[in-house]
Amino acid sequence: GFLHSLALKDDASLWTWGNNASGQLGDVTTTNRMIPTVIGIGFAAISAGGNHSLAIRTDGSLEAWGENSSGQLGDGTTVNRSRAVTLGTGFSGIAAGSNHSVALQADGSLWTWGRNDRGQLGDGTTNNRSSPVKQGDGFSALSAGGAYSLAIARDGTLWAAGDNEHGQLGDGTTDSRPYALKVNAGVAAVAAGGRHGLALLADGNLI
Repeated sequence: GFLHSLALKDDASLWTWGNNASGQLGDVTTTNRMIPTVIGIGFAAISAGGNHSLAIRTDGSLEAWGENSSGQLGDGTTVNRSRAVTLGTGFSGIAAGSNHSVALQADGSLWTWGRNDRGQLGDGTTNNRSSPVKQGDGFSALSAGGAYSLAIARDGTLWAAGDNEHGQLGDGTTDSRPYALKVNAGVAAVAAGGRHGLALLADGNLI
């Protein structure tokens, strides 16, 4: 995250450390931690946002905690949480941006919530969302950048939405997009940085 870290051990235990001013460590306090602290077991995937955290448990349930000023926890409020809140079940992938969140369900549906000032939620607006909003079906992978989102459809096409001031959407422009835009095909993996993106093509080339 911005000033905090998450780690998942082989025994499915989740460990957190660093800044905790917004409760992003999930230990039911706002005390900073200089060494890793275990906060639970039974986790399968994790992602650290700016000052919030997301995790999927082994049963597919999605949990969130930390800063919630833009609704990035997805619990229908803008109240910070130092204890995890459960958003639902059936999730297979998560990505936390600076102040927004993206999640993939096992059925291929893509969901977004949180800050949307740059259109990073891809719902065609710039309105923040404090609850998950479904953006489409047929997706297989995702990644969240600072204020933009990337997703790969099951047919290998790459879609992008949000901030594009530095060309991070890869569409050949610097125009921000409040809706998902198809930018490439034949993509196998994707990673979003703060203001740049990377994609691995099925033929092994990196773009």
